[in-house]
Amino acid sequence: MTKSAITWESSINSFLQQAGSASPTPGGGSVAALAAALGASMTSMVAHLSQGERFAPIASGVAAAITDMKTLTVESERLMQADIASFDQYMVALKLPKGTEEERTQRLAAIHQAAIQAIDIPLCLMDLCKQGMSRTHSLAEASNKNVASDLAIGAILLEAAAQSAAVTIEINLASLRDDVLAQQYRDKLASLLQDMAELKQETLSIVRRRMQE
Repeated sequence: MTKSAITWESSINSFLQQAGSASPTPGGGSVAALAAALGASMTSMVAHLSQGERFAPIASGVAAAITDMKTLTVESERLMQADIASFDQYMVALKLPKGTEEERTQRLAAIHQAAIQAIDIPLCLMDLCKQGMSRTHSLAEASNKNVASDLAIGAILLEAAAQSAAVTIEINLASLRDDVLAQQYRDKLASLLQDMAELKQETLSIVRRRMQE
């Protein structure tokens, strides 16, 4: 199996071997998507273990969390494949001829469009992680205390996924030929990172308090 043939159904060992080899994909974007899905799995587990009469007051929130985590996992898979495809598109753009002025212009335009794609995909992952983190945070106060640490791990992984996606965005911003657009991306990036950091910190604070009660 080549690295570009990695799929969501691949074994953990296969994914790790391919991600750790010399080929560029699956790379950071794919790992970020996987981290997001792992964070979702922890939140989903806590939600599943927070059902029944004892947790009746939060039943609607628990059900919503389970549904949202399923969606997050499906979207993470889609974004992983999209990230690999966008990298391939970027490499094609870099290899375009540049012998004439027209070719150079076309090549730069292709690189610019490929960079936008390479930014939009991890930005979508960050948005997805924020939505997931909101659900994780919503479960912190009243979910099953026996799996509170797993909920904290979910929060940590979701923020790690967002931070990883942010680095991918930052490196691709240098290829944009539109300064206004680049600044818009930077502003969005900063806002998402701040929101994620705050949600994670609040979630961990609640979890740690509950674990000591």
